[in-house]
Amino acid sequence: MKDFISEEADLPLEVVLLLIAGMAMLITGILLFPVASGKVSYFENGLYGLVMFIYALQITALGKTPFGETGRSWPLITAGVAIGAVGIMTCFVPDVFGRVPRLLLFIFLGPGGLALLLQMLLSRDRLRTWTGMGSAVFRHLIAACSAVYLLSMLVGLLVLWKSLMSARATAVAVLIFGISITYLAAVLRRIYREYPEAGVPPEGGAPLSTDRVLILFSGVLMLLLGWLLIPVSLGMLPFSGSAQLGLLMVLIAIKMLASGDTPFGSFTRSWAMISLGMLLAALGIISCIIPDILVMPLMLLIGITNVVGGTAGLWRTLSPLLKKTEGPRAKTPPILVRLSATQLALNVITILFGLSTFLAGLIPGPVLGVILAASGAALLYMLRILVAIDRLKGGMGAGIPVQ
Repeated sequence: MKDFISEEADLPLEVVLLLIAGMAMLITGILLFPVASGKVSYFENGLYGLVMFIYALQITALGKTPFGETGRSWPLITAGVAIGAVGIMTCFVPDVFGRVPRLLLFIFLGPGGLALLLQMLLSRDRLRTWTGMGSAVFRHLIAACSAVYLLSMLVGLLVLWKSLMSARATAVAVLIFGISITYLAAVLRRIYREYPEAGVPPEGGAPLSTDRVLILFSGVLMLLLGWLLIPVSLGMLPFSGSAQLGLLMVLIAIKMLASGDTPFGSFTRSWAMISLGMLLAALGIISCIIPDILVMPLMLLIGITNVVGGTAGLWRTLSPLLKKTEGPRAKTPPILVRLSATQLALNVITILFGLSTFLAGLIPGPVLGVILAASGAALLYMLRILVAIDRLKGGMGAGIPVQ
């Protein structure tokens, strides 16, 4: 029990994203049965936007596109952020892009799955190498990859032509697809444990770590949410509050699973933390797919986490400044002053956002939109500062003089 709570879990980001994607397909497959019988409603754009958001994270953080691995670069990160923005908008505003999300997902799943299958069959460092390794885990890898790529092509066709199969047959196909993705995640985790060098990313490319990528997507999400709330509050746009809460919850869960980062601070990424993150991800996925079913519980949860987390963040930022020191204080570098000021502003905005979920009308809709957009801009500014600090540290480590 102690190990479950305190021991660090060995779960690479690629495995985390595959687990989230597998869970999304499993939950969708299960929910499609009551949807087929008319017992519950179904917001397909919420699912499409969520899947595109996961693809965007994979592209940006790992350099792995739907058509193969290219290595991370700034143009690829830009493309990933653009895809993520389309996914966020698709979740938040019903039919804002018409058939575009469906066509994009068809391309990612259909031709993308075919491209990955051909690469596995023809590339010298894939199937030929795996079969020659002699280890059972590589036979599982071949089976898992084959299943995922073939089912990806089938699901891509189902996204484009919904009438290709009956509703129940579609549910079964999506369910099996989810099982295959989860199976692949389990196999990759085992491979990365037995062959750590397999999980080492290629050298070069854009120097943006996992936590920086998650800050980037948090900033983009809050920026878009803030902008959208202004016309929504004025009655100019339809809006899916359920999918918005669901996507926020999935992002919180991914942060917990990838780095142990929670709204209350950073903790050891234990199996207890992993279990909690998976639970929150499941709630977020359901909220994206089924409208209004979890709105009140998620509003309460996000409100509490924002108020408590923002208050804790304020204390962490201000407490060093309030401590009495003997003699004059050391001069703080300007870049750290800007970082502290940005964190202070973010914590205040976080508390205001949390309070607004409890007290309807506390902040007028357009004003809340401006505040959330400012929060997104502040997150992106903080990311810029953190990247600059990383560069300074790298320069010092390389013996380069830093002013």
